Amino acid sequence: MSTTTRPSVRDGNRAEGSGTMQLVSFRLAREEYGIEITKVQEIILMGEITRIPQTPSFIKGLINLRSTVIPIVDLRLRFGLPHEDATDETRIMVVNVEGRTIGIIVDAVSEVLRISQNNIAPPPPTVAALGKEYLTGLVKLENRLLILLNIDRILSLDESRAAEQLAVAAQ
Repeated sequence: MSTTTRPSVRDGNRAEGSGTMQLVSFRLAREEYGIEITKVQEIILMGEITRIPQTPSFIKGLINLRSTVIPIVDLRLRFGLPHEDATDETRIMVVNVEGRTIGIIVDAVSEVLRISQNNIAPPPPTVAALGKEYLTGLVKLENRLLILLNIDRILSLDESRAAEQLAVAAQ
C-alpha cells in the first residue's frame, strides 16, 4: 500500500520576475484542482481503510502508514460530489493540515506544475460563496483552469480535531 508515485514536473508559465509556486494537480470528478506542493507529504496507492463508526460520511476511516495511523478523507464526499468506486488511478494524497497528517482520496494525481503568481486569479464572487472556506483562487493555464485549494481549510477545526482524536485513539 505504500507505493509512492511521483508526478512529472512541468512549467505552467515561463514568465520570470514574478513569484512562482509549485502545485500538485489532481482530478476530482471532471475538475482539476491544485494544492501547494509544500503541503503534500507523499502520494500512495489506495489500500485497505479501517472504517470507524459514527463519523461523518466523508471521513472514510484510518490507515496505518509506516506505523503512523492517519485519518482518510474522501474529498469527493467532502465537496458534496457523488461517491465513485476506486479505480486504478485513485490515490491517497498524504497532506499536512495545520500540523496534522491526513490522507485525502482523489480520483487521480496529474502532475506537478510550476506556476507564476500572475496566473492566479481570485475566485469569482458566485463561486467563492460556494466554497470560500477552502477555495484560494483559479489558476489560468494555457487551455484550462485549475481550482487552487487551501488544504488547511478542507476540514473545519472541529472536524480536524475529531479526525486527529480518531488517529490518536487507534495508535
